[in-house]
Amino acid sequence: MIRIVIAENQEMLLEAISSLLNLEEDIEIVGQASNGEEAVALVHQLRPDVCIMDMEMPVMSGLEAAEVLKAMECKVIMLTTFRRNGHFQQALQANVRGYLLKDNPSDELACSIRRIMDGMRIYSPELMDAASYNNSERESEVQEMSAEGQAAPGVIRTYLSTIKDKMKAPTG
Repeated sequence: MIRIVIAENQEMLLEAISSLLNLEEDIEIVGQASNGEEAVALVHQLRPDVCIMDMEMPVMSGLEAAEVLKAMECKVIMLTTFRRNGHFQQALQANVRGYLLKDNPSDELACSIRRIMDGMRIYSPELMDAASYNNSERESEVQEMSAEGQAAPGVIRTYLSTIKDKMKAPTG
């Protein structure tokens, strides 16, 4: 069972996400928070596998909370509505495992949670900063093949290493 804490300041959206994910047989919502500070407290108290957070919340933003939680074993998934310059790089630095759009279908969120639990990182291409993540067409193709399990492990390793190096490169 994948144990999850959800942090979202819009109560109706918090309830909707929780209800939809609770329908999944292998997912259990163990806590709900309305801001990043509450999310951090719940993660420390409940020790969930995953914390799903809204990017922009009162008291403490999702990015600030992710930064606090990056030393913990809890995997953080960030949800947002809009792409903002610099947020993708901040999410990477905070060790966010998923950076997704809120308007994706709920079954896609559930699938992303499972893949992140399997060790993958899932980032919506629409949210990536061009300066932070400037990869070639071939690297994009290998990423897609990797996500679909189609590329050879050695090829994937080589390209992912290259992509990882580019993510760490200073922007400027």
